[in-house]
Amino acid sequence: MLNLISLLIGLVALISAAVAFLPLLGWANWLILPLAVVGAGIGQLSPVSKAGRNLCIFVIIVGALRLMLGGGIL
Repeated sequence: MLNLISLLIGLVALISAAVAFLPLLGWANWLILPLAVVGAGIGQLSPVSKAGRNLCIFVIIVGALRLMLGGGIL
């Protein structure tokens, strides 16, 4: 159940991150990253599968790289 919740959070964060790749919407990554961190935390609590956690970690990496490219993280 926790993995399913983490997957849903990860999918929402991934879709939002895809929208944040548009020009002038890079600031949205500051809202997406905490959402993905919460999803990764919930996914870590899942005893069976780690797919949700891995998806959220992927979203965190993509969002952080986008912020670095845009100058949001020095």
